[in-house]
Amino acid sequence: MPTDEPTLLYTWSPLVPRRKELPLKHSCPQQKALKEDELARRLAAGEDLYPNCDVSVWLRSCSKEVLDPIEGTITGCVPQWLRGSLLRNGPGSLKVGDMTFEHLFDSSALLHRFCISNGNVTYQNRFLQSQTFKRNTAAQRIVVTEFGTKAAPDPCQSIFQRVAAMFTPGESISDNAMISVYPFGDEFYTFTESPIIHRIDPRTLETMNRLNVAKYVSIVNHSSHPHVLKDGTVFNLGLTVTATGPSYAIVKFPTTRSSADSLPEDKASTFEQATIVGKVPARWPLHPSYMHTFGITERFFVIVEQPLCVSVPGMIKTQLANSPMVAAFRWYNDQQTLVHLMDRETGVLLRTFVTETFFYLHIINCYEEDEHVVVDLCCYRDPSMLDCMYVEAMKGIQKNPDYARMFRGRPLRFVFPLTHSREQEKNLVTLKSSDARAFCLPNGQIFAQPELLCSLGCETPRINYDRYMGRPYRYFYAISSDVDLDNPGTLIKVDTFSRTKKTWSENNIFPSEPIFVPHPDGKEEDDGVILSSLVWGQGEENRAGLLILDAKTWTEIARAEFITPSPVPKCLHGWFASSKQQNKN
Repeated sequence: MPTDEPTLLYTWSPLVPRRKELPLKHSCPQQKALKEDELARRLAAGEDLYPNCDVSVWLRSCSKEVLDPIEGTITGCVPQWLRGSLLRNGPGSLKVGDMTFEHLFDSSALLHRFCISNGNVTYQNRFLQSQTFKRNTAAQRIVVTEFGTKAAPDPCQSIFQRVAAMFTPGESISDNAMISVYPFGDEFYTFTESPIIHRIDPRTLETMNRLNVAKYVSIVNHSSHPHVLKDGTVFNLGLTVTATGPSYAIVKFPTTRSSADSLPEDKASTFEQATIVGKVPARWPLHPSYMHTFGITERFFVIVEQPLCVSVPGMIKTQLANSPMVAAFRWYNDQQTLVHLMDRETGVLLRTFVTETFFYLHIINCYEEDEHVVVDLCCYRDPSMLDCMYVEAMKGIQKNPDYARMFRGRPLRFVFPLTHSREQEKNLVTLKSSDARAFCLPNGQIFAQPELLCSLGCETPRINYDRYMGRPYRYFYAISSDVDLDNPGTLIKVDTFSRTKKTWSENNIFPSEPIFVPHPDGKEEDDGVILSSLVWGQGEENRAGLLILDAKTWTEIARAEFITPSPVPKCLHGWFASSKQQNKN
């Protein structure tokens, strides 16, 4: 079991699969990573190492909200069937008075809305009115400690008050929910890892109320990416603490809201009916794994327990010392990653597999095929990319030859056989469609080795979620995570059958997470459009846009561009709310 001795948290290492990469057909040959000798030449010449990567799109601060929708300039033709709102969440301002946050994840949450109707598009944005945002704004300084930023000392808070706050899950840390947006029934909530979520109005972006999930179900945190089923049921992964130690808990939020009309304004019935489906004990009781998401198949919940951990003793120290949360993180690069399969019906842990060490934030999709469970993830060798998102690191990117390698990730496919022999030299993966491998170890464990899905770094992956979440699928969509490409602002469509890809990019434009919206009469998996919010590079900070791509051909159908009263930072995650969903709210 790991100790709590301070360790080197992040060390960069390029992600190189331990088996030969499959040949890939490049639709854009110019998308190539820089060679080491070219980096050395640029560094010696005093040139920018990654001249086409403009990190300022993340470091901007919005100084004036767009409360009333503004009209944009439309090019192309917006499909008449496309109606609804693209809701987005992400960093909004790194400044509070004369102070600046030190990490991108600390930036004040800014919500965005692109409303699409009758071939037209409007835009608006608004800051999330969290308690943290209100307190910081009132004091005009950072008074709440964040993931990577230590707050200014609060003369009104004693160490005894900080100790007392630790016994109220979610209330002792920031509630700056700036990661994602998800629907619960006909309501929309913003998420981060804290159990505090905020209900927002999908039309005005107004913050309607604040809700602590830990008051309804026994968890101390949860993932930023719950799963929403077709019937409206929501599942999320949380951490619960019992007398025997911490466990990873799957929480079910039922869709039933029969008494909603008679409830108070906050309509908490969905949360009052929340239950824990099942638990998986953390392998190290004092070091539970950090988890940003989880997976679902038709029969299983998939919990990927990586060796990036949150130290319980370290967390206590950070709370007492008012230190940034990242100080409690520990990375154990000599420990394997575990993949747990929990039965969806019974909540019982059925199988645990082992893999090589890796770090991940996002799962692309999981599914079952011929008595195998397939898990596709965006993987990194280690968590160096979290260090890359410190403000000072981002400002120094052009002189850091290691930056691209620290951020190097690849989408990998792991295949876990549900039935197997005990032969130790035999590849247990029998899927003809996959070159992934799995072997039985002497101790009886099954060790899985992945295959490469795409030669580009892929992040914030999305699929045709409504029809293919948890089922065999062919396509996923992502943004590039390679900062040393000719154009780092690249949207990617990956064909997992043929191992080919298509890319879209345009100079000085930086798209965000691509969200698939199916055509109402679509028959094939990629019949629909991709929506991606856009920002422009230096010199065009007050410009935002919405890109609409044909998901099948990967060609631009239309775009809307807006001139805003203040800078617009790049955002993280979002949700497309159809007109039907909005009308219910």
